[in-house]
Amino acid sequence: MSECNHDCSSCSENCSERSAESFLKALNPQSSVKKVIAVVSGKGGVGKSLVTSLMASEMQRRGHNCAILDADITGPSIPKSFGIHQHATATDEYIIPVRTHTGMQIMSINLILEDETSPVVWRGPVIAGAVTQFWTDVVWQDVDYMFVDMPPGTGDVPLTVFQSLPVDGIVIVTSPQDLVSMIVTKAVNMADMMNVPVLGIVENMSYFQCPDCGKKHFIFGESKVEKIAAEHGIEHIARLPIDPVIATMVDAGEVEAVGGEHIAPIVDYIEKEIQ
Repeated sequence: MSECNHDCSSCSENCSERSAESFLKALNPQSSVKKVIAVVSGKGGVGKSLVTSLMASEMQRRGHNCAILDADITGPSIPKSFGIHQHATATDEYIIPVRTHTGMQIMSINLILEDETSPVVWRGPVIAGAVTQFWTDVVWQDVDYMFVDMPPGTGDVPLTVFQSLPVDGIVIVTSPQDLVSMIVTKAVNMADMMNVPVLGIVENMSYFQCPDCGKKHFIFGESKVEKIAAEHGIEHIARLPIDPVIATMVDAGEVEAVGGEHIAPIVDYIEKEIQ
């Protein structure tokens, strides 16, 4: 092995000095971000973007300055949830994120595309590079909590986020079906590999509560989130119902007006422990 020059980015050796921290990217000099929370799922369609939006909105309501970095480049949905359709502004040196109704800062690929319905047909390394630029080239102003909405799985973008951003913890989003136990395990194992703590699990579409009698109906089977959390030593969980009212508000771009009572157990823990 050749003499080490401590530049892991140009080295192929797998030595003890190689770590996720070696690849951290610097923020724009005008930016300030205190804590970074990544929201992940092992598969698509479980409501990860909804959970990201609800957590950020609830934290913003509690008086913290929050931001969302939409790292789901090929399937961005964060801007629509907040009713944002305008473009982010940019100079030769940096990009200014768009503000929501409550002042939250948002950056997404849809905010720089000429047409928000245009597909992003890019290969993995280009997509990962765009996510890195959202961290390095955007001016994030006095952010207390940044929530990163990740694409599903454990591919290029999640790896880029874990290596390039100083992630303080992850929240895993799942659903009640049987196969999710394996999917959650994959997400937990990746977090362990990257030395990032799992802050909690959110089970979306957990149940439907009848508006007439109040009875809970488990459309996709009985909730398994408590069992899965216990298997991995994760203490904090939240369960989101199937609620047509929430779906309607999100479709209308009014996610900030959705109450935070269901997501509160996870937000309480983040607010208390991740400061």
